[in-house]
Amino acid sequence: MTAKVIRVSSNDSAEVIRQCLQVLESINSDSSVPRNIRRSVNEIMDILNNESEPLFLRAASSISILEDISNDPNLPLHTRTLIWNLSSQLETIPVDE
Repeated sequence: MTAKVIRVSSNDSAEVIRQCLQVLESINSDSSVPRNIRRSVNEIMDILNNESEPLFLRAASSISILEDISNDPNLPLHTRTLIWNLSSQLETIPVDE
């Protein structure tokens, strides 16, 4: 079975970033999320909003932080699921933009 490659246009990538920022904002406002996780979420939001960096680099940096967050034993399960979904969405951003 061959896998289909789906190209994401720059407009779609911008939409992915916008949606991810919304989810990050909801995590940030969740009082059940530990403070250190919310601090990391703020860092990711700053990275994604930094338009002086290439989009793929912002996505890769964010994914790296999300992976670290997902391994935190104090992370609530519902937030861990959101973190995994965010990583999956950010992985759709192509490197060649």
